[in-house]
Amino acid sequence: MNDIAAIDSALGFTIPSRHARGRVARLGGVLEEILSAHAYPPVIERLLAEALVLAALLGSTLKNDAGQLTLQAQTEAGVVSLLVADYMAAPGGGGALRGYVQFDAEKLAMQGAEPSLFGLFGKGYLAITVDQAATEGIEAHRYQGIVPLEGASLAKAAEHYFFQSEQIPSFVQIDVRHGQGGGRFAGGILVQHLPEGEVGRERLHVRHDHPEWEHVQALAHTINAAELTDRSLGLDDIVWRLFHEEPEVRVQGINALSRGCRCDEAHIRSVIAQFPAEERTQMADAAGSINVDCAFCSKIFPISLASLNN
Repeated sequence: MNDIAAIDSALGFTIPSRHARGRVARLGGVLEEILSAHAYPPVIERLLAEALVLAALLGSTLKNDAGQLTLQAQTEAGVVSLLVADYMAAPGGGGALRGYVQFDAEKLAMQGAEPSLFGLFGKGYLAITVDQAATEGIEAHRYQGIVPLEGASLAKAAEHYFFQSEQIPSFVQIDVRHGQGGGRFAGGILVQHLPEGEVGRERLHVRHDHPEWEHVQALAHTINAAELTDRSLGLDDIVWRLFHEEPEVRVQGINALSRGCRCDEAHIRSVIAQFPAEERTQMADAAGSINVDCAFCSKIFPISLASLNN
């Protein structure tokens, strides 16, 4: 097979005879860009990296160029109060990623070097929101599923989400590591069993122990985590290694991934301008500027009162 986009991309595939579909994604430069905008501790960096890979795996399944998927994990009293990663479909294919984490540094210091997911969140929840804008042939819709945040990792929490929220058996694995020459890399795979969808036949996804799914899941479990972040290994090579004995595996188009924070000074200025003059004055600092901080890219946009009043 050809070496298809070994980095900063996602690749879809289907196994028709097993009623299964999947995605493989890998991040390099995009991940480095997003993480470098913050001074997160290693544990938080890894958590956000996993979330970004998961957003890439799920978001790259959007059916048009005007969709957005947002993954959010939240708790009220945990070390991490909020984790957000989202994917915005780009015109012409591909998608843009962004994400950030809010956490309590003092609570994190009490957790040790390798805290569990429960140690980071406590009793939290995982929400996945899909906003699909209207395009030709596709109606606009918004869907959100929310489940308790359970499992040893975000990957396992995602498996729980799909089984509980959508009754779709899923396998998710994610790996994050530093490259030998520096830089951070992350990769992941998502495999799902789908309903057959023919009238009068069994809805496959309501059976977690369906033999077809057990077979696909067993093959997916043979993935070596290091393969997911191996830059010399094409995404299609991963699919071939796992499922080459199947009668047919259809590899779909590649989705290029980029960093895509959507903060924009003109937009920020237009939002602030809608506030009454008295409230804008209260927002401003001693120098007469309203400083708006973008949590995703850590940039501060100073908007002067004088420019708003002109």
